[in-house]
Amino acid sequence: MAQYQLLMQIMQLEFAALELNLFLDTHPDCQEALAQYNKIHQELMQCKHAYEQTYGPLCNFGFSPNTGNYWKWVETPWPWEIKY
Repeated sequence: MAQYQLLMQIMQLEFAALELNLFLDTHPDCQEALAQYNKIHQELMQCKHAYEQTYGPLCNFGFSPNTGNYWKWVETPWPWEIKY
C-alpha cells in the first residue's frame, strides 16, 4: 500500500475509534460497539505498525519504537512540509 493510502487509512481508523470511544462513554454495556471498537483498534495498531516499519515514526511522543543508532524522527518531513 502506498504511503498516502496507508496514512489515510490510519486517519479513518482513528476517527472511527474516537467516535466509538465517545459512544462507549455513554453506552459502556453495548457489546456491539465494544466489539467494533476492539476490531478497529486491532486494525489501527496493525496499520500504524506497517506504516512505521516502512516510512518511519508517526509521532515522537514515545509511542513509536526507535531502531538503529540514530533518531529516526528527524528523517521524515515536518508536518507542514507534507504534501497531501
